[in-house]
Amino acid sequence: MKLNRKRTALIGFAFFGILLLWQVYDSWCPTFLTDIFARHMYGESSAALKAGEASKLLNVQWLVGIIMACDNLAALILLPIFGNLSDKTKTPIGKRMPFILTGTFVAAIAFPFIPLFFHYNNTVGMIITMAIVLMFMMMYRNPAVALMPDITPKPLRAKANGIINIMGYLGGAAATVLGIFLKLSNYINAEDAARKLWIIEIPFIIASVLMVISALVLFFSIRENEIAVEMKDQMEEGERLAAIENPVDDDAPMSPANKRMLLAILGAEFLWFMADNAIGTYIGNYVIYYLRSQSSATMILTIIGGLASVIGFAIAGIIADKIGRKWTITAGLSVTVLGLVVMCFVKPTEVVTGVNGEWSFPVLLYAVWVLKGFGMALVHNCSFPMVVELCSSKKIGRFTGFYYAASMSAQTITPILLGFIFNVTGAWVALPIYSSTLFVLACLVFTMLVKNIKAKKVKNVSGIEAIEGD
Repeated sequence: MKLNRKRTALIGFAFFGILLLWQVYDSWCPTFLTDIFARHMYGESSAALKAGEASKLLNVQWLVGIIMACDNLAALILLPIFGNLSDKTKTPIGKRMPFILTGTFVAAIAFPFIPLFFHYNNTVGMIITMAIVLMFMMMYRNPAVALMPDITPKPLRAKANGIINIMGYLGGAAATVLGIFLKLSNYINAEDAARKLWIIEIPFIIASVLMVISALVLFFSIRENEIAVEMKDQMEEGERLAAIENPVDDDAPMSPANKRMLLAILGAEFLWFMADNAIGTYIGNYVIYYLRSQSSATMILTIIGGLASVIGFAIAGIIADKIGRKWTITAGLSVTVLGLVVMCFVKPTEVVTGVNGEWSFPVLLYAVWVLKGFGMALVHNCSFPMVVELCSSKKIGRFTGFYYAASMSAQTITPILLGFIFNVTGAWVALPIYSSTLFVLACLVFTMLVKNIKAKKVKNVSGIEAIEGD
């Protein structure tokens, strides 16, 4: 049994498109919403309020949170539906590919209209377009993620997931580089007449083009039906070697031990996604409106965190082979908590840079993102394989839906909840305190309730046979 790294990397183009769009969406849209709600509520741009009455910007964050949570609410409903549908779909191009292609092309066409509507202060148009993009990304996301475990034996999925996630982070890095050169803060801080549409439009157009290219690469390189036939024997052997208490049987109810394991993993996942999504949703506004730094600093944070994540993804599978997936995830959560505790003590530097009155960026935050990036890579690398370990190949889409139901319900709640906390406390430091608390709870739940069952040893092929298939 041997992991086909080339094919796994090609499957990773699906995740490349997902993180590419998500990075652009999460980096730009909360600031768009802050600015447009500030105009509606106070009659002034967010830049004007930042200079004079910055506390009012905290008062609009609950509205930002509600809109940013709506996509996750839709995902909570749609992801399990599309996962289950794709499990039952049979076409000449496979069961996942029709959903991937349809979702990608519609989302890619609609995506560039978000900044266009924002530029012309059309709130309704912007929010409707965001809803269209997100609905079709839900059609794309579950089948795209399920594609890897479809054709990867269970004992090899942690290593395969590392490759998949590295490909995804390359997509996120592509979006991040755009944010360094096309600074959102330059657009937001400019007078209305001086705002240049192309600054905010180009990242969305490039993201759409790269999404379409990644989907086409996936379509022309991965023949789902052929690979499924080729991998049939290895998939069956993978079932025998799975890291679970009781063997999976599609014709029998899920065993109590496996059910307890699934619920414990999903419960801990819910908590760590609440923590992580809070950071992802509000970090752009935290940097622009609290630290008063350039938006490009957020992009540099993302790159640094992404590089640390790549290292984490590269070695997570190896660590899991040694100590088990449970303790790998626990270690990742512990490292992340350490980073977020440090972030609680980060304050604005009050050293003016001379650019639009912006302040210099606190260097300590870079160290926080290294710890967070590495720690969460260990978590994400092992958690999804643990969930799909508990089902057969016939139900991967459904169990992928369970995984995303937990993550998306968390991401539905957390922007709204934290938005209200901002409104009540009037303090941006609520962000790291909120997230670090939830990460600690996730670590406790996971450590106490999830068993550490190591996968049975896989006999690696060697010699000429080891070369075959690459």
